[in-house]
Amino acid sequence: MPDGTIGFRATGRVTREEYRDVLLPSMRIAAEAGDVRMVFAVGPGFERFELGALAQDTKAGITLGLGHPHAWKRTALVTDVDWIAKALHMFAWLVPGEVKLYEIEGLEEAKTWVAG
Repeated sequence: MPDGTIGFRATGRVTREEYRDVLLPSMRIAAEAGDVRMVFAVGPGFERFELGALAQDTKAGITLGLGHPHAWKRTALVTDVDWIAKALHMFAWLVPGEVKLYEIEGLEEAKTWVAG
């Protein structure tokens, strides 16, 4: 990842513990610093977000998204998983900052955009 950005790749199942222990700390640090530039890649082999991970995501949206709305500069979602891309289109208006969708082969372009 470029300097000043954070990135995550989801494969298999994403658990509540993984979301809480891996994603949240980095997102919290970036939000409190006032500059969230994040790439979230959902790659081949992804199965699902477990219910606990979705609950953690909702909690993060409230505490980090609503709590630091101006900190969120750019978020890139990189995926070829159709239902995730559709969900982004439906709910992008809820995400603070700029949000962009990339296909998996656009990962490097997504990183460059997020850093810009």
